[in-house]
Amino acid sequence: MRRRGVTVLLGALLTTLLSIGVLAAPIPYVVLGPGPTVDTLGRENGEEIIKVSGRETSTSAGQLRLTTVGVQPSVKLRSALAGWFSPDRAVVPRELVYPPGQSREQVEERNAEEFTASQTSAETAALRELGYPVQVVVSGVTPDGPSAGALQVGDLLTSVDGKPVTSASSLTGLIRARPAGSALTIGYTRAGSAGTATVTSRESDGRPRVGIEVEQRQPHPFTLEIDLGDIGGPSAGLMFALGIVDKLEPADLTGGKIIAGTGTIDDEGQVGPIGGIAQKLVGAKEAGAAVFLVPEANCAEAVRNAQPDLPLLKVGSLDDALTALEQVRTGGEPARC
Repeated sequence: MRRRGVTVLLGALLTTLLSIGVLAAPIPYVVLGPGPTVDTLGRENGEEIIKVSGRETSTSAGQLRLTTVGVQPSVKLRSALAGWFSPDRAVVPRELVYPPGQSREQVEERNAEEFTASQTSAETAALRELGYPVQVVVSGVTPDGPSAGALQVGDLLTSVDGKPVTSASSLTGLIRARPAGSALTIGYTRAGSAGTATVTSRESDGRPRVGIEVEQRQPHPFTLEIDLGDIGGPSAGLMFALGIVDKLEPADLTGGKIIAGTGTIDDEGQVGPIGGIAQKLVGAKEAGAAVFLVPEANCAEAVRNAQPDLPLLKVGSLDDALTALEQVRTGGEPARC
């Protein structure tokens, strides 16, 4: 009898130790949780996040907070179980965040590059909103290419087949909208005089091309810099663009409220979807946000993960976001998810 009791005790101890070992074993998942939120109108390490030199800026009573997702990259079963039962966290396969064949460092480097690109697009979209149009200028012409003799280095491209060229990407889209071999009427300004050239596109690498290189310019009489480290990915674009507009316009976009949001932005000011909306909503709620700006494509997911007393405002563009904030300030009815 005594021997049986010892056996049961040893068996229970062994089971416990095995359970602890299993719970402490790493598994191929990561845990996503609310990350920090940052006021794009504020300061980081004593320095303004959005810096403007050469022009007077305005001060707002409220905040424009970008939202982030925290990633726990090394997960053990114990942490995963806690994440599965937490309403604020999500447990997802590791490969969704760190694709096979890419190291954690490579993924973080890519995220940093996307973050920098989002800042550039935010500047472009905001400055366009403030009345500084993008200029697409010919920087090179391929010898014996379709544009040789028709376009010159320094030409400011203004249209393709009567449709305006508003960015380098829009130029590419207009050229690719018609099949290779099409005669395109390209409008330009050269030495202050407007003109047009007929250029027949040719196929190269499976796409129609006109044999030019271009650069995108956006002249403005002041300098603009965004300085914020330790944030990755492209999803802060919308909030950076709003921050730039707020600083350079006399009006206070916030109306004295804490405005949170997320969304990619392109040079044309279009807002795109992001990941981790559920965790970003939690972060915004914890930061005291009065409203949350949601990319239109994320609305359904946002509604499923809505936070109490945090209105979800639907935006598809920078113009939509500015309109929504104006309605919040004036007591109107902004479009909701």
